Amino acid sequence: MNLPTQTKTSEHRNSAAEDEFRRDILSGLLSSPKTLPCKYLYDEVGSLLFEKICETPEYYLTRTEVALLREACPQAAQLIGPDAKVIEPGSGAGEKVRILLDALVRPRAFLPVDISKRALLASAHQLRKDYPDVEVHPLVADFTKPFQLPNDTGSSRHNDGARRVVFFPGSTISNFAPNAATKFLAQLRALLSPGDFLFIGVDRIKDRQTLENAYDDAQGVTAAFNLNLLERIVRELDARVDPSTFRHRAVYNEQEARIEMHLHSEREQTIEICGHEIQFRKGESIHTENSYKYTPERFIALAETAGYQVVETFSDERKLFSLYLCAVPG
Repeated sequence: MNLPTQTKTSEHRNSAAEDEFRRDILSGLLSSPKTLPCKYLYDEVGSLLFEKICETPEYYLTRTEVALLREACPQAAQLIGPDAKVIEPGSGAGEKVRILLDALVRPRAFLPVDISKRALLASAHQLRKDYPDVEVHPLVADFTKPFQLPNDTGSSRHNDGARRVVFFPGSTISNFAPNAATKFLAQLRALLSPGDFLFIGVDRIKDRQTLENAYDDAQGVTAAFNLNLLERIVRELDARVDPSTFRHRAVYNEQEARIEMHLHSEREQTIEICGHEIQFRKGESIHTENSYKYTPERFIALAETAGYQVVETFSDERKLFSLYLCAVPG
């Protein structure tokens, strides 16, 4: 009796996601200047390419953050206390959370949230095997929008006495403009109660060359990652687009303190998507991603505006990256 209902629900979700993808792509490409939501960079192919980006010599973020997590998690775990429930929006492969789970005393549960169902369930399955004493409850959802955790019933959510920790590594917060970042952190705060924590990784402002190299590596992996968005549009929307006529560019906008990723049209051309013809001038760009960089002072001010109190800041020796343990004040 339940199977047809579940299948129908799954089909409805897939259809809704496809409709949203189509609307967002057309809306972005028909606007001026042209832009596309960065979340669509991370389909199955894009996610694999991003893993390769993290291994390039230029991309300092991942290896710096992982080393910093290994150093900082024991102290963070002492401040968090025992029996915590860890929530990770955009959990991906669930690798970094292992460092936190290993440091915590008797972690009670892990709730990974990700839009990619296949990757989410695969990582949840492996985490259950590797952490048999930790309850793992995956949630398929777009974490950039408000979501409700499994078995979350508002005010009764802490009846079990477990302290919650939202774990948000990878400087994913950098993809949000500052005002949107404040709003998003406040959205995450709605999942928490006084005494709970946000543990977040944030990239720092540094010299232009280091930043631009990190987003435009010599091997061309980041270029392939960015261009895959056009290839995805061809695959999923049956569009008439030639990705080879576009070129990846990454530039540091010092005034906005952000890296910008663009796809530049190398010629005057017309592409066709869902019956719409979209004109490009030679050199015209599609703005695909921003990555904002923060000084510690600027991020602390942002976190406080969103309703948190920063109780501890961790940074590497070269001041490339920072982790912030933020409490929800009572």
